[in-house]
Amino acid sequence: MLKKYILFFLVLIIHQALTAQSNTDSSSSLSPKQHCIVNISAHTATGNIPALRLAVAEGLNSGLTISEVKEIMVQLYAYAGFPRSLNALNTLMAVLEDRKKNGIKDESGTEPTSFSTRKSMLQTGTENQTRLIGRKISGEVYSFAPVIDRFLKEHLFGAIFSRTNLDWKTRELVTIAALAAMTGTEAQLRSHYGVGLYNGLTHAQLTELITIIENSVSRRQGTQARLVLQSLTDQKPYTAAQIPEETVFATGQKINSSNFTGNAWLQSLITADSSNSIKVGNVTFAPGARTNWHYHQAGQILMVTGGLGYYQEKGSPKRLLRKGDVVKCLPNILHWHGASRDQEFIQIAISNIQNGPVVWLDPVTDEVYLAEPLR
Repeated sequence: MLKKYILFFLVLIIHQALTAQSNTDSSSSLSPKQHCIVNISAHTATGNIPALRLAVAEGLNSGLTISEVKEIMVQLYAYAGFPRSLNALNTLMAVLEDRKKNGIKDESGTEPTSFSTRKSMLQTGTENQTRLIGRKISGEVYSFAPVIDRFLKEHLFGAIFSRTNLDWKTRELVTIAALAAMTGTEAQLRSHYGVGLYNGLTHAQLTELITIIENSVSRRQGTQARLVLQSLTDQKPYTAAQIPEETVFATGQKINSSNFTGNAWLQSLITADSSNSIKVGNVTFAPGARTNWHYHQAGQILMVTGGLGYYQEKGSPKRLLRKGDVVKCLPNILHWHGASRDQEFIQIAISNIQNGPVVWLDPVTDEVYLAEPLR
């Protein structure tokens, strides 16, 4: 009988441990609804209406209510301005109308409670701000322009954060996604990372948010958001050289091939066909990434559009390539190209395949890659 009781309690303890682990795992990642909130917030803030239409539809399909989506867009007037907020609300209206025509009935959701008149909006906003951040806020800018402090407390923390159809953790998710997607908001992003963590967001969730920004908005913005989070964690500043340049063409899809060392991305621009044997692609190399040795049977032209990289032909010194440089690779000449050790490298590759496809050979060794370039 004693053995049975011991076995029962062991099973119970294991079950509780697995349940706790499951709960921990689920809280360490964004839910499908939160994933959609990030996308809606980011595209509202940047004014990308086509992407916002898709994000809104996906959000409604994931279970977001009309009230919740409206509230995201209303809140962001305080961060991205009335024009972006109004454009987003008009987009939501258009999406809802299309869905209604297609027989889709979306959940209205709960309307927010009214603002209490027992306290002034300034008093309420001051209390909300202190609770949200965990301390009273002061600073030189608020002394220099007291009206901005009043507007923040009355409009943002008073009028908006008193509305109950989004909790504060969700509101911080909205804010962080918007700030991460916009340019020139790094200081505010760093601050709101801290506020988000204080209100229940996890480091893993913030990291996942950054990945969404990289994939849905801009790799440059995602990288910058990641560096800001890293600076908060490591207490170390980041440099401009760590932030990738904004490119004319999209980064494209990650290249999964043994013909590359490190991470690289390809956006196909022109595909070769029976009437034209030229193909054109935008290739982005992460720092340290490069191709294998290879040659083109009908030649290739490389046009450097960003970063710092290398080009080397077999038997010749390695060349340093900068934005604006152009390289003409002659037919059947063995060569490789890629990024420098510390910076990414972006190129337009123009290849002629009339004599056959590229011929791939051995990887470039570290000894060859690390050799001093010809300047």
